[in-house]
Amino acid sequence: MNLLRNLIRPYLYARYGFHRMTGTGAFKGDRVRTVHSPARPQWNPLKQAIWRYHVKQFHDSSCSVASVVSCINAIRSLENNDTHPISQTDILDRVTTGHWKERMSDGGYRGRRGLPLPLLGQVVKDSITAYDLKVRTVDIVQTPKNATPKSPIRARLKKRLREFDRHGNCLIIAHFDQGSLVPTLNIPHISPVGAYDSTSERVTMLDVDPEQLMPYQVSFDAFYKGLACDYHHVFEAFGYGSGGYVYIHIR
Repeated sequence: MNLLRNLIRPYLYARYGFHRMTGTGAFKGDRVRTVHSPARPQWNPLKQAIWRYHVKQFHDSSCSVASVVSCINAIRSLENNDTHPISQTDILDRVTTGHWKERMSDGGYRGRRGLPLPLLGQVVKDSITAYDLKVRTVDIVQTPKNATPKSPIRARLKKRLREFDRHGNCLIIAHFDQGSLVPTLNIPHISPVGAYDSTSERVTMLDVDPEQLMPYQVSFDAFYKGLACDYHHVFEAFGYGSGGYVYIHIR
């Protein structure tokens, strides 16, 4: 596995360098907009909570931990009026699904680091159970690359983004190619959605990567492309097929 990591790294940096020199990909024009002020809709407590409890990952491969604990703390704060957030260490000690804690280490679990989409969804489900939270359903959605602009999968995602932003009845954790959205390497990444503007169709990401200092906005098309981008085939050896999202329906 270490050999595979060493083989793919030059390719990732070469691709990054190409996009940077040519002004393509995430380096293109006004593709990404930094969000300088948090969302403040008083009528949407869940949206307020996910911004309040958003944290950055503590390790290169721990984007799943930061994303899941942000969502769990947001839900707990509304259900139990609990103002004492769970730490990333707490949740790793309590939820052992898929050797989650071992996967966050430098060596990973049998050489595998991070969480592919199906395992992320199971970790979310088991975290909800571990903390006895009332959630209607958790849906794990793989987003196909060849979906048409009017496909049901895209339409359902837009509907869910609107529900989150307007009604605060759900949360969305994205599993995406980070380099498709922001100027960085094209690697699998996980972060929660922070807002959606149905007028401009722009999605705000609460990126858990410490290098992304502020939340940022991208168009819905760019967001979907990041979700639907097939990861480089070398990532298949680590269990990564393609991206998508985990939908947590609160009520």
